[in-house]
Amino acid sequence: MPETLDQSLKLIPNLDSLRGDSLVVTSPVDGAELAKLRVDSAAEVDGKIALSVKAFEAWRDVPAPRRGELVRLLGEKLRANKEDLARLVTLECGKILEEGRGEVQEMIDICDFAVGLSRQLYGLTIQSERPNHTMQENWLPLGPVGIISAFNFPVAVWAWNACLALVCGDSCIWKPSEKTPLTALACQALLDEVCQTFPEAPKGLSQVIVGTVEQGTQLVEDARVPLISATGSTRMGRAVGPKVAARFGRSLLELGGNNAIIVTESADLDIAIPSILFGSVGTAGQRCTSTRRVIVHESLVDEVFAKLSSAYLQIGESKVGSPLVAGTLVGPLIDGPAFEGMESALRAVESEAEAIVGGGRALESEFPNAFYAKPAVVKLKAQTPTIHTETFAPITYIIPYRTLEEALRIHNEVPQGLSSAIMTTDVRDAETFKRYSDCGIANVNIGTSGAEIGGAFGGEKETGGGRESGSDSWKAYMRRQTSTTYFGREKPALAQGIRFDV
Repeated sequence: MPETLDQSLKLIPNLDSLRGDSLVVTSPVDGAELAKLRVDSAAEVDGKIALSVKAFEAWRDVPAPRRGELVRLLGEKLRANKEDLARLVTLECGKILEEGRGEVQEMIDICDFAVGLSRQLYGLTIQSERPNHTMQENWLPLGPVGIISAFNFPVAVWAWNACLALVCGDSCIWKPSEKTPLTALACQALLDEVCQTFPEAPKGLSQVIVGTVEQGTQLVEDARVPLISATGSTRMGRAVGPKVAARFGRSLLELGGNNAIIVTESADLDIAIPSILFGSVGTAGQRCTSTRRVIVHESLVDEVFAKLSSAYLQIGESKVGSPLVAGTLVGPLIDGPAFEGMESALRAVESEAEAIVGGGRALESEFPNAFYAKPAVVKLKAQTPTIHTETFAPITYIIPYRTLEEALRIHNEVPQGLSSAIMTTDVRDAETFKRYSDCGIANVNIGTSGAEIGGAFGGEKETGGGRESGSDSWKAYMRRQTSTTYFGREKPALAQGIRFDV
């Protein structure tokens, strides 16, 4: 790993100036130390926010298509450094290398999307009720955008936000997870290289804050940052949302999920089983869109449980391993507390389960300072409050149902509302599901994870209600202005026919 690490750390040419003793960054792959960093002081955070305000004041006057050109160049820079950045993602967050490459590709894709968007920041022309009046709806740059990202997608979520914010005319301040700051510093260094060749890019257009909850709180509470886009746990969202609301700022929250797949009586299991497997154990179950619950028609529940049990045992015995090794499907959990959370969840559900297959620590002798886990599948007679809480680990709960109405009730009764899916060959079931799933994402015959950047990403209820990435998510990064112009020569009429003559 040292050679791989050295190559990836070349992406951070200023790393020596950032070293310190405040934050130790370790790799979930083997527990080895990757770097020691200093965290930003309160004065440094304040200075970065002040610089971001100045950068915004310059950047908002750059034409949007020109702002898009900067993002296009960032996309080219990411293409040139894709492999090294993907390896750094794998080293720092533990996802398998193929998924690391996929995450960087997602950054490249959102750059392409944002470039096109830079020529499509459309407003409206509105018909006025008054003669000789025109009305317009204008979208204008908002201001500095605070981006708080989680460890599991350490670079893609930043790109979702930053690329849209930059073409919308905003500056960005990024507070990455304290578990994955190196990938953030690498991305910032790549963007800095692009900005150095781009005359209109002001100093401080994008910055990284290195720190923990203390530095994140300072960013969240600062009224100079009109939008905080925060991705992470529901617990984190409960802290961020009220703090931003107290100063009348905006929050874009993309929080936890407790995602389910409904497997109907007509489902094609050759399609359903692979979708469940990737959704449940991909990224070691550490995606906000990971499949947590599989709600199966009673006629198929035994067959589905048997197929998943066999697959999980095979994966646990031969496909859990170093994410840097080809053929590995499941890498490590991020740290010891994550593994203990998985163990605790399995203990909690044990008395309610008909059967539990898999689970437990893997590769402890080979990686004593890392936390690899065998995926587990749990068969239940019914859904219980025990599984209403999200566990960020590869645990899948199998729950039987009789009617689609019952399946939807089971599906919707958890407090989260991010991603959902149905496996069916009946178009009536598919359309009913899409109408009544209470999630922000509702898929048919594909799993709950693996969203594309073209669609708005996010969910409802405790998932936070925010939307990132595609569609019209760009509107979150701008302010809306309604403008009325009178172009007549006589005394103008008042709205609603009001007369106010003197």
